[in-house]
Amino acid sequence: MTEKFDFEKALADLKAGKPITGKDSVLGPLVKQLTEAALEAEIDTHLAQEVTPNRKNGKSRKTMKSTSGEFELDTPRDRAGTFEPKLVKKHQTHVSDEIESKILSMYGRGMSYRDISGHVEELYGISVSTATLSAITDKIITEVKEWQQRPLDSHYPFVWMDAIHYKLRENGRYVSKAVYTVLGLNMEGKKEVLGLYLSESEGANFWLSVLTDLRNRGVKDILIASVDGLTGFPEAIKTIYPETEVQLCVVHQVRNSLRYVASKHQKMFMVDLKRVYRAVSREAAEQALDDLEDRWGQKYPIVIKSWRNKWENLAVYFKYPEEIRRVIYTTNSIEAVHRQFRKLTKTKGGFPNENSLLKLLYLGIQNASKKWTMPIQSWNLTLSQLAIFFEGRLDDALEL
Repeated sequence: MTEKFDFEKALADLKAGKPITGKDSVLGPLVKQLTEAALEAEIDTHLAQEVTPNRKNGKSRKTMKSTSGEFELDTPRDRAGTFEPKLVKKHQTHVSDEIESKILSMYGRGMSYRDISGHVEELYGISVSTATLSAITDKIITEVKEWQQRPLDSHYPFVWMDAIHYKLRENGRYVSKAVYTVLGLNMEGKKEVLGLYLSESEGANFWLSVLTDLRNRGVKDILIASVDGLTGFPEAIKTIYPETEVQLCVVHQVRNSLRYVASKHQKMFMVDLKRVYRAVSREAAEQALDDLEDRWGQKYPIVIKSWRNKWENLAVYFKYPEEIRRVIYTTNSIEAVHRQFRKLTKTKGGFPNENSLLKLLYLGIQNASKKWTMPIQSWNLTLSQLAIFFEGRLDDALEL
């Protein structure tokens, strides 16, 4: 028979400084008593529902680990062997989803397995091996796969795309691979990561597969896609979303331009360049670009040529009012996600496989998305403007 929890002894232990939870805690015996009582209730219910004759057949004992310390749990058995306890399953040795939850939380904050193991032992008095920690975090992989295949909304007014690079082990050596993040702004004006895609190189075929994936998961239309000069993207998107406008990131274009300008000229060059991308209209911007070429074209022809070659996609934002311009002229919206990724992975030199990287980035997305509870600034006004500029294309999503 289960020993009753001694409240007077527990009170005395508390006064003596014994912890309430953790290893050798005051509540350990109570957890044992409550768990065994629940198991007895489970087997009584099971036997009452049995059609063929069956009865209790003693108990089996196993050592359980919980947030309140270790204890010996007596689990009732039945003669027919049909009883399957639900509270504590037959091969379960932990009474604690909480521990796994905390492990995943620590892992999702970029802590190493060694640090996590130390924290778990300190908090719960339980020694957890690296293999066990890996098995726990690997449970996320199924969740990641489901997340990657989840249905998406039919319309996204804005989508941003950018890449971040990592080292992955492949065939005995580490190779650099890009993770392409696709971030969308939904019809409620809230950010949502639509997908993560790994590739060694980009190109029209790669982007065609990404955009096909979005289409297959339910995305019917994207109004404007903001990207950072992704090779092959403008060509690929025309085959899947032919009406989508592509805006190249102006901020990245400016940064890349300055790499080819001598440091002694950068300040003066930027004064002239700002007149281009901060112009009130496309016409004014093109005049400023002509002036930039007149002044700097001889010294930095490669920079001017880059602006000329990309101008059609760089200048898209000029046709829109300020509310839309500030959303699309840069991919900085996706930088918040990538900052979260870098925070989690800064202590990792490389990853043994794709899953080990994806599960960490997925947890990073969950952390970042906790802040995306509100629409972006002036969303109702922006949506009204979009409905005018892209007449008819949002009607289904707006239920008009």
